[in-house]
Amino acid sequence: MPDVLGFTFREKMLGPVALGQTDYQAGAQAGRAAGTTLTMHATIEIDDLDRFISDPQHPGSITGSVDYIPLGMGIASTRGVFNLFSPTGDPDMKYMVYEMGFSAGAGNYYLAGHKDVQKAPITDLWSATTTLYTLLHQGVDASGTVVGAGIITLDVADLLAMIPTMHAVNAKSPAEAAEATARFGKFFLGELWDTYMKKARV
Repeated sequence: MPDVLGFTFREKMLGPVALGQTDYQAGAQAGRAAGTTLTMHATIEIDDLDRFISDPQHPGSITGSVDYIPLGMGIASTRGVFNLFSPTGDPDMKYMVYEMGFSAGAGNYYLAGHKDVQKAPITDLWSATTTLYTLLHQGVDASGTVVGAGIITLDVADLLAMIPTMHAVNAKSPAEAAEATARFGKFFLGELWDTYMKKARV
């Protein structure tokens, strides 16, 4: 869709993940003890900014790579899913969904993570938007057996590094590019306001 205004950014998250675990916290603890850190290098692509904002699932896609010593370094992704502030069965909870499939050795793996954005005190905002609860599935999607678990995060340095990567795609002018960036920022901050600030003001 060469004429459709889109948006893109890059995000890097890393943290302890352990094979043989199925619980986020237990996997993170075991990963820290073993020194097994997983790093996700993700490029988020939003093909149609209008549709992204209007669709309740707020869908995009991910390409990128995974560094995880037990499986390999610089492993290119084969497919990916991204949803921002996607509704769940709980009206007070939304997910930021990051999913990435990849092949390592003779096997296929699927990394499925979500950030929990829920009605809570404003002091929880940073943790909620930077903490990805992560499961590693065997196979090509999230229906496969869980073979690893942990928690990866976006730290301040990586957040600052992400900001310059945010830009419009297919903008016809600098003004249109700036407007697209402002629209994405307004949407993102608006969702956080509705989740954290409105509750605090009730």
